[in-house]
Amino acid sequence: MKKYIVTYFIMLLIVGCKGNKVDNKTEPLVLEMQKTENPSMVELSHINGKYQLLVNNKPFYIKGAGLEFGEIGSLAKHKANSFRTWRTENGQQTGKEVLDAAKKNGLMVTMGIDVARERHGFDYNDEVAVKEQKERIRQEVLGLKDHPALLIWAIGNELNLRATNPKVWDAVNDISKMIHEIDPNHLTTTTLAGISQNDINLIKERCPDIDVLSIQLYGSIVKLPKLLKEFNWTGPYIVSEWGATGHWEVPKTSWGVPIEENSTIKAANYLKRYQIAIEPDTTQCLGSYVFLWGQKQERTPTWYGVFLENGNETESVEVMHYIWNDSWPNNRTPQILSFTLNNKTAYDSVIEDSENQLHAVLKIDDFEKDAIHYTWEVLPESTDLKDGGDKEDRPEKIEIIETINEDGQLTFKAPNPGKYRLFVYADDGFGHSATANIPFMVK
Repeated sequence: MKKYIVTYFIMLLIVGCKGNKVDNKTEPLVLEMQKTENPSMVELSHINGKYQLLVNNKPFYIKGAGLEFGEIGSLAKHKANSFRTWRTENGQQTGKEVLDAAKKNGLMVTMGIDVARERHGFDYNDEVAVKEQKERIRQEVLGLKDHPALLIWAIGNELNLRATNPKVWDAVNDISKMIHEIDPNHLTTTTLAGISQNDINLIKERCPDIDVLSIQLYGSIVKLPKLLKEFNWTGPYIVSEWGATGHWEVPKTSWGVPIEENSTIKAANYLKRYQIAIEPDTTQCLGSYVFLWGQKQERTPTWYGVFLENGNETESVEVMHYIWNDSWPNNRTPQILSFTLNNKTAYDSVIEDSENQLHAVLKIDDFEKDAIHYTWEVLPESTDLKDGGDKEDRPEKIEIIETINEDGQLTFKAPNPGKYRLFVYADDGFGHSATANIPFMVK
């Protein structure tokens, strides 16, 4: 019962919570960028202890999302002003095509540059390989540096994750110097997985050429203000990834699999984390990129993306809309009041014998009282588990024998012994869905 009360409280928080907004009006800048073919001049000002991005001499506060294989138009529709990528060539579009689409939609891009990771086997003691990588990056920068939608170069992603060789930061520093030599119009950054005193020391000692530090935190982002002071980072920074509670940060079932928060709890956490960790810092923080404006398989198909596989928006999209606009969308996403399987929540570790019946109940509230369509799916627990956001394969759904499927209720026969998740999607008919899943084990 306590979990239902907590969920309902969170729902009320989303409905009623208002916060002070940073006043950064960039629409004239966007229109200016759309009309020109010249590179945008991006600078960093530091006046009276306050850092600020300037684009063509005008203030620019990043209101953005990480976007790869996502919908650029939808990001613009919700009034973001920027997005970040992880590489210049994403396999579906060239870097120029990405920048052209950004310009068309009035968005600026922090362009990711793929830098080899030690955890993938790259050896930063190999001087030839390091030199070849730098030359490859030089060509990427030369090809895109004059595009008007380009904002910042992000050199690598989470290069500190499981890294032991500090020479990686020497390489990042050399790349940053090279970029500044051939592209004087744009800033450089590099992104950290989390933040530690050792990371900050290495950046200061070996990577002084970068202009801005980028930090990536999830559930623990609420500690960021304290950690920045504790580790004595006094320079400018961007929160380049933040969002759902990480799969490494949540409770687990009795058989050791992480429990994913439902879409309503996630949305409440997005709002709370932004208001605690990002919005208040008006002196060092240059803005943020929420993760992920799209969909991906990472532990589950629903954990990190703010969109579903069918393209529907989750409640986290409307929270970002509120953050960027100080107002809610006209039509709101359904909210989850409770979700149980055999009268148990995910936190109760649902275990059943094979051949038994399983009964799921999802209770929904919708602001506009739209008619809700429910879709159910059972997936085996994923075994393709990576880290650092590396590509994972989605488990294939299994067929189940249903006896009841109506009005947010599903009764079905337990599948063969194994570990599974029951997913439910509640669609309001207007492109919005609530979603949740419960892990369960069949003996």
